Amino acid sequence: MNQHGLQTPSKSHSNIITFIIVIAGLLVLGGLLYVINNKPTVEQKQLIVYCAHDQVFSEPILKQFEKDTGIKVYPVYDTEATKSLGLTERLANEKDNPRCDVFWNNEILGTLDLQSKGILQPYIGKGYNRIPSIYKDPQGQWVGFAARMRVWIINTNLITPTPQAIDVMMEKPILDRVAFAKPLYGTTRTHYTVLWQTMGEDALKKWHKDIIDRQLIFAQSNGQTKNLVAQGNCTLGWTDTDDFFVAKDAGQPVEMLPYRLDDIDQTICIPNTVMMIRNCPNPDTAKQFIDYIVSEKIELQLSQSSARQIPLGPVDESKLSDNVKQLKTWAEDGFPLMELQEARQPALDWLKSEYLQ
Repeated sequence: MNQHGLQTPSKSHSNIITFIIVIAGLLVLGGLLYVINNKPTVEQKQLIVYCAHDQVFSEPILKQFEKDTGIKVYPVYDTEATKSLGLTERLANEKDNPRCDVFWNNEILGTLDLQSKGILQPYIGKGYNRIPSIYKDPQGQWVGFAARMRVWIINTNLITPTPQAIDVMMEKPILDRVAFAKPLYGTTRTHYTVLWQTMGEDALKKWHKDIIDRQLIFAQSNGQTKNLVAQGNCTLGWTDTDDFFVAKDAGQPVEMLPYRLDDIDQTICIPNTVMMIRNCPNPDTAKQFIDYIVSEKIELQLSQSSARQIPLGPVDESKLSDNVKQLKTWAEDGFPLMELQEARQPALDWLKSEYLQ
């Protein structure tokens, strides 16, 4: 007993109490660890991207986004045969039950078609704000980046690559040394739609008939046009900058000049476009991807590819090749492509009547 007559706990009793407290603590800790280790896992964030841009250029960027963000990307690529047409039709068919979050298109007319059908969800983020107004929708339904340009490809063994030499060639009675891709598809269709908008329907139809009568060669693609000129079968033609650089890098005797619209002296610069799909499954990751891809980092990365795609927003120009610096200057004179919304369908209807009879 202690001095107050109270019985004090024995040492063995104290040890038992301490043991009980330790065991209780271990049980609580064990329970917490069990809860932590066995709670339901949070589903990994994901993104479904339909991509019409060439897979050789787009796939590394999609994988890079996945690595940088931890967001699992499920891409659906277009086939070379259908270009962007297959994915735009698929998106139209899925309008009432969208499966795609983001569409990365490599041209503009399909994008405008989706916009007219109410398939796009506006989003204005930090990526949108760095792109000039002529290369994006004012309401944020799509935004352009990393462009190609319509150019004259010229065989330097046959003529001097100057605007004057092109004018002389185009004024000749016979144009059997000039090649354009058939304008029903791809960027040549965009080119013709710009001409419909700027020249007017009647003037374009008259000009088109004239060049057919004068035996201009209509190739199957921009790539075939490039080959005809690079191999000396034709003197010059229309193509895109990415096709031109394929020939140039192969050491073929070619140079390029920008195609400039008569009277208004504007170029035709066709960007990649990116857009969020209305009611898409993953809107938060869609916004994150759009900001990512319209960044300086990605525009620089695409400019350094073999295609030399043109940054449309501000970038560190010390990281651009001389070729791309020149293209970027030409792109500043670009025709505002959002103005093609009304011309798009009537121009296509006419071209179908010309080539699908």
